[in-house]
Amino acid sequence: MTTIKKERVPELNIIRAICILGIITVHATSYATVQLTDSSYFVLYNFFNIFMKFGTPTFIAMSAFVLFYNYSDRPVNRELLTGFYKKRLMYILLPYFLFSLFYFSITQVIAGATLNVELITSFINKLLTGKSYTHLYFVFINVQFYLLFPLLLLLFKRYPGTRKWAIVSGIAIQWLFILGNKYHFHVTSRGSWCFTYFSYYMLGAWLGMNYSKIKAKIMDITLKNSAGHKESGILMRGLWAIWLCSGISHSIVWYQSRLYGSSVNSLAYDLLYSIFAFTSLPVLMHAAGMLLRTQKFSFLCQQLNRLGSLSFGVYLIHPFFLLLYRQLSPAISTASLLHLWYIGGFIVSLYCSWIVVGLAARYLPYAWMIFGNLPKLKKESNEHRSNRKNISIS
Repeated sequence: MTTIKKERVPELNIIRAICILGIITVHATSYATVQLTDSSYFVLYNFFNIFMKFGTPTFIAMSAFVLFYNYSDRPVNRELLTGFYKKRLMYILLPYFLFSLFYFSITQVIAGATLNVELITSFINKLLTGKSYTHLYFVFINVQFYLLFPLLLLLFKRYPGTRKWAIVSGIAIQWLFILGNKYHFHVTSRGSWCFTYFSYYMLGAWLGMNYSKIKAKIMDITLKNSAGHKESGILMRGLWAIWLCSGISHSIVWYQSRLYGSSVNSLAYDLLYSIFAFTSLPVLMHAAGMLLRTQKFSFLCQQLNRLGSLSFGVYLIHPFFLLLYRQLSPAISTASLLHLWYIGGFIVSLYCSWIVVGLAARYLPYAWMIFGNLPKLKKESNEHRSNRKNISIS
């Protein structure tokens, strides 16, 4: 199999970092949206809890982007499939199993459960459905997409004309599932099934297969003298407007529901969130590109790049530190201290996770078994760095 060296995409780690910050924000504010409905700051807690939910669908779209960007020019054969699934088994499924066991054990210890056959059966069922802990459904969703990936790749390679229909078909499949589930299937835990996110995955696939063209369009915006600058600028401003309006509107309907008990048709929630989530990857790609090309943000980009390179490990372990932080919470007597305590949850879960995964990447042999594919943080030669794989597993 001929390996085609792909151009590095520096925006990806920046986007990963922004997404993991969004996910931690959602988790850190989840208690506040229930406990602080009487607070004058509830509008802020609700906003951050809802608006920052772009993290999961963007990670899914990025995963598809990386896969189709790396594999779309390679022949689909046994060697490709063997290598593909071997990497997912090593860097995704093994850490998923270990963390599933870890979180399941912690929750059972807290609940005072004793080891028995029923408990083992419960763990196996939760392991196979991504329910060992609240955030592990994301890996379960990606496993479903990993099973579909070779079929989709083969389809797009054998019938190149179908590539232009990738996004449309993704939207159609997603909404057929949403509508079918609402009126007919009534699948429980709908968010644990890949069809709920199909449009984001197909968007990532289309962007990955057409990255060279997309990159040129994005670059036109920063090159003011280029012929496509005006057209590309209008397109991106439109995407930013749609993204902001849909995200803010989504947070407003949730605010009304949480605070006043008012509700609208569930399809309105789905529509607003789908638009917001669908436009997140293009908007964040543009934002990351602008950050990277602005010299005064070089230090910020450096830190985001480091966080992004560790994002999968941080994703896996950060709920543990948040759980520990909440278990050890002191008695709080004033509102101001309560707000500081919630902010502290975000800070502790982020930085403790970042430090632990970073130290593991640097010093712990076989850290990939726990945290997935990690960057080599030890000092390397320029030749070694230049030969390293440009895009890591998402």
